[in-house]
Amino acid sequence: MEPIAEQQGQDVLRTLPGDDVRQILWRFADRYDLQMLVQSSRAVARGPVARLVAEGARNTHEWTDQKAQLLKAFDESGITALFMDPAQGGFVEGPKNLAMALIAFELSWVDAGAATCSLAGNLGLAPIHERGTPEQRDTYMRHAVPPQPGEDREIWRGAFGLTEPLPYVGVETGLLGGKVRVVAWADGKEPILQVDKRGRFITNMGFAHFVTAAVDSADPRIKGSCMVILEQTDPGTFDRGVPTRKLVHQLSSTTDPVFSLRVPASRIIGGYTVKDGVIVPRYNHGDIIEAVFRRTRVTVGLMTAAKLLSAVEPVIRYQRGRFRGGESVAPGSPRYELGLQQKEDALHRLVDVWATGEAAASLGFAGARLFDELDPLERRKDELFAAQGISGGTAQLRAFRRVQKDALEFLALEGKPPAARDAQRYQALQSDTLAQFLIQDAQASVLCPACKLWNTGHGANIMREAVSLMGGYGITEDCPGFLGHKWMDAQLEATYEGPEAVQRRQLSVTMVSELFLAQFERWIAEMRGIAFRRPGTGACTLATAMQLWLWTLNHLQGATDADGGKLYHGNRQGVTFPLADALCWLLASRCQILDLLELEAKGPESAVLAEGLPGLLGFLTDLCHVQAARAAGEVGRVCAELVYGYNRHAAWDSDAGCGPDACDPLATIGVDGSGATMPAGPKAGPCVRFDGMEAFVRLRLKLDGCLTGVRLAKDRAAAALTKVMIPEALDYPA
Repeated sequence: MEPIAEQQGQDVLRTLPGDDVRQILWRFADRYDLQMLVQSSRAVARGPVARLVAEGARNTHEWTDQKAQLLKAFDESGITALFMDPAQGGFVEGPKNLAMALIAFELSWVDAGAATCSLAGNLGLAPIHERGTPEQRDTYMRHAVPPQPGEDREIWRGAFGLTEPLPYVGVETGLLGGKVRVVAWADGKEPILQVDKRGRFITNMGFAHFVTAAVDSADPRIKGSCMVILEQTDPGTFDRGVPTRKLVHQLSSTTDPVFSLRVPASRIIGGYTVKDGVIVPRYNHGDIIEAVFRRTRVTVGLMTAAKLLSAVEPVIRYQRGRFRGGESVAPGSPRYELGLQQKEDALHRLVDVWATGEAAASLGFAGARLFDELDPLERRKDELFAAQGISGGTAQLRAFRRVQKDALEFLALEGKPPAARDAQRYQALQSDTLAQFLIQDAQASVLCPACKLWNTGHGANIMREAVSLMGGYGITEDCPGFLGHKWMDAQLEATYEGPEAVQRRQLSVTMVSELFLAQFERWIAEMRGIAFRRPGTGACTLATAMQLWLWTLNHLQGATDADGGKLYHGNRQGVTFPLADALCWLLASRCQILDLLELEAKGPESAVLAEGLPGLLGFLTDLCHVQAARAAGEVGRVCAELVYGYNRHAAWDSDAGCGPDACDPLATIGVDGSGATMPAGPKAGPCVRFDGMEAFVRLRLKLDGCLTGVRLAKDRAAAALTKVMIPEALDYPA
């Protein structure tokens, strides 16, 4: 690569994006409480957490006094109390998904094990928070708040007890080995339950005071499964178990515990009723797990996003200083000042890391904000159903079927210009709690697994790229930024709260929802509008890729393979899973572009950003373009394989052979190699039938054309990396 010339007359990226930028991108510039929370979390991450890692605390599986310092730091910084409402001793009113996502992001910037240690306490409380009775929520949430000055009490810390030794519950959450039965039930008194459960890979067990455990009935007097609260002082065995010999997240306490305890039936989370002498839990364990994981999986996805963005500064510093040894390398020379940044490959690969990190963060924080909007709607929905006497999943589904038509009507009206829509009807539907809940829920049911799948799966692969950019230094314990640790930690995040197969399975169901697809079609139009106003963002590329994905989905839902077998089917993961993967790329890129537009709109209002904003916007625009093209490439590959890949090649079954134009779809639709329409297109040869594929072929051609300029954008972004100013050293120890 020739030396990179200065961009005369152009604004360039001056510094790495700081808090003023991130607050706008992730929509908390008007939340002073969250800004202070970020600062306090960062102080913990780059102080106590970083020192523990630098001192080698990750080198042991046991929960030590040294690691226990984290709990005190979490308590004093406000991290522990965040999960609770002000009435319970917390300090943030309302939904807290974005707040918890920001904490996880800050802690994971240094070490994901520390983030897990914090989040696991919230996870232990989450079943109680989401589905507990008022008495359960009040008791355990209050006890989980750090004591205030003058209070003489011990804080209660929780653990989430789901997974069990193989072959019981893990990926398949229905295979419960833990059991519950009635051991005493005197007339007029509360039943006493015997709970027996062996756990596997349970976090926070080194210090947990209580566990929310999933168990199945082993007694005809208890119906189905449930979750039960177990306390360390309950009669029986509360064995914390031996430490799990994990290779990652070593700053969190993980063991394989054993419980055999007697507890009152009032510990059943959500309460119960008695019908014909049988205890009927209000919620089975699956209902509770679904309510919990659909929120917390977004946060796990952001843990990997933080790793990617945290890698940028150490890699730049390593690249620039790589050749500064020896007398022959003089200060001021390109070799001394740029080092490896003289090489295009090193710069382009770092651009890919940065672009992926931005897209992953955009997708994750969009999901967190969406759940903040969804939570109050869900509460109001529950209140409405309770008032109408509608309980149970089946009854709610019947009620929602009646509402779905209204939700679709609202989306249709919203897609029209204000002057062309029925304003009165639009306002009525906008105020309809159930219709709005259905719309938001359809989107959340896709964004949550998409964030978990793409951020942790693809993110882990790109984290390997970041490590490789540090050379052999990347796999050492003293690598700046702890990049080797972060790469390994990312492997667990891809499995934590359900591995890739679980997320793909959920997406294969939720992404075909009529309500989601109605919103997806509007997003295509949205990207087309952005492409007209801001052509350099990659929005045109993304819109065409979204069209291609939607066409492929519709085609596959009605198509069969060469043997007549249905293609889009729950058991054909070779079809549904790749299509789910492709969707994730589109969603991440869309969120990244929307964040860019938010910064473009709100950035000029900040006096801090005003001077360097044009260069920053130009760089982030190029990153969007690069990421949109990468997404389009993945979508094009997946869709082509699925559309063509289940046809049988006729030449395999005949002696005709494969002619030069036999596999050419352009010949079928009457288009020559330049894209010009031919007067009379010849029929395809004997190899493949392309009947009905004209729209797909044209979309593929259009998608290729939409990639115009993407490599120029990558070159500009690479050039910016050679000029951006970085601090002399990281702000946390190595």
